[in-house]
Formats: sequence, C-alpha cells, structure tokens
Amino acid sequence: MAKHIIILERMGAPSDLNYRYLLWADVPAARQRFYAGLQVASNYRDATSAELEALRSGAVVEEIRSRVFLSGTPLATMTAALEQDFNDFQSAITNSNSLGRYGSYWNGVTWTIQGVT
Repeated sequence: MAKHIIILERMGAPSDLNYRYLLWADVPAARQRFYAGLQVASNYRDATSAELEALRSGAVVEEIRSRVFLSGTPLATMTAALEQDFNDFQSAITNSNSLGRYGSYWNGVTWTIQGVT
C-alpha cells in the first residue's frame, strides 16, 4: 500500500506537539501531465525510486503541512486529524479542477472549447 501521510519532524520539542508532515495524493490521470516534471523532488528523503517516479510523472502530488496539537492530545486523536487532512487534500485534488477550460481558444471568428477533466 502506498504512503499518504509521512511525518517529517517534530518541531518545538520537548514542550510542543508541533509536527511537520507531508501528504501524497493521487492525481486523476487526465491531469497528471500538469503535475509532472523531471526535476520534481520530495521532501521525504527516504522516498523510494518508485515513489519519486510517481511524483515526477504527476501520478502523485506532494504537499507539506504542519499542525500543532495541545499538550496531552492522545495519539489516536492526532492520527485521526492527520487522516482527515489527507482525505480533504485528496478530495481537493480529485474534485477541484482549474483546468476545465484549458486549451480553449478563439481564432478570430469562433471559439473552440476544450478542457481537461
């Protein structure tokens, strides 16, 4: 199973429960070329060659976040919050499409409407 949430570091230790983490979301096939790039890298130093290839091909997109939890927050509460962050991010990548009219053009007479689903 692929990784979706990766804890990178705990910041402000020992008193704070402040974590920097990243999310990996799957990109719909039609939009992958817009996320692709040979120079794409990960902030996760232990990413495998397959994971890096998924990022470079645009099949997966990475986002870095941080989150602060109150001292004494149970681990189950923290992990549930991170899972919700991932679910929200994946939903945004899947359902928000700013490319819906990408490539549409006017030739001086008529419009040709295109887009990426």
